[in-house]
Amino acid sequence: MHDGSGKLPEYQDAISTRVKGMRPPRHFLIILVLLVSVLTAGTVGFEMLEGWGFMDALYMTVITISTVGYQEVRPLGEAGRVFNMVLIFFGLGTTTYVAASVVQFMVEGRIRAIMGRRRLDRKIDRLNHHYIICGYGRIGRILCQTLRQKPVSLVVIEKTPDLIPVLEQDRVLYVQGDATSEDVLTRAGIERAKGLVAVLATDTDNVFLVLTARQLAPELMIIARTSREESRNKLRAAGANIVESPYEMGAFRLAQRIMRPAVTSFLEFAFSQTRKDIQLEELAVSEASALARVSLKDSGIRQNFNLIIIAINKADGAMLFNPSFEAVLMPGDTVIAVGEVENLDKLEKVLSP
Repeated sequence: MHDGSGKLPEYQDAISTRVKGMRPPRHFLIILVLLVSVLTAGTVGFEMLEGWGFMDALYMTVITISTVGYQEVRPLGEAGRVFNMVLIFFGLGTTTYVAASVVQFMVEGRIRAIMGRRRLDRKIDRLNHHYIICGYGRIGRILCQTLRQKPVSLVVIEKTPDLIPVLEQDRVLYVQGDATSEDVLTRAGIERAKGLVAVLATDTDNVFLVLTARQLAPELMIIARTSREESRNKLRAAGANIVESPYEMGAFRLAQRIMRPAVTSFLEFAFSQTRKDIQLEELAVSEASALARVSLKDSGIRQNFNLIIIAINKADGAMLFNPSFEAVLMPGDTVIAVGEVENLDKLEKVLSP
């Protein structure tokens, strides 16, 4: 649910945590107390020893401890001069310490920010065949959380400063900036990326993003989100390989819940990353695989791995559902199998050694 601020509660929790982490350290409170104490002592001292009013005493204290060097407000008596010398000694030390602490805090904070950004940039520069997620709103965040359950490398591009604490809390590599900018996409490593997902707030932004991304990476797989049916053709014309509507997907899933509840439950079990007894997975067949160019009856997949082959997606795009035992596994094919996670991992190592 949304609250009055328009932000989701989980985002507010992350932002609040970041704000708490940015509060001044404890010694800053000590410095503030010390500075107020010196000002108070100087003001009260001049009032008592010289009989001055509050403003004259405070003004004299400020120009004394700040070493500005203006002339005395009024001529000082002997006791006032002794007190002023003591005030100069303690006030100068306090002022110097306060100024040094403020500068140190600002410089260290800036250095930490710069070093943190450089570490992120170095990690992004080392990525290859990663996915770029443009937009870290509700859909973008759920998408990243789901993809990170598998060993998938991600980089998020987010423009809104309020969402940066959320990205840092989620430990996601990110680039802050406009995703439609060529420079920002280049910093995210679009030339080395395997795919890009456009889930910005509006269809117009997604169209511009897809156009820019397609120009920078002609072979890149691009998936775009649309909220309106009339935008689907525009996104495809701009260069998107796949265009999906979360509203249509949600409505379709609800319909399947009504018409095929058992099938829907099975698919949810199969796609759930928390279950170990059953998983539905797609496994690529590489040229180096010992099972390449081997028929299913001779592969031993059912006997050795206790897996069920549901379909084979051929390299030319043809889909073989419930393939016969004479079907041959060819390099470039994708095997869709169901079974235990451990057995699926073993088969994956055989198919893609």
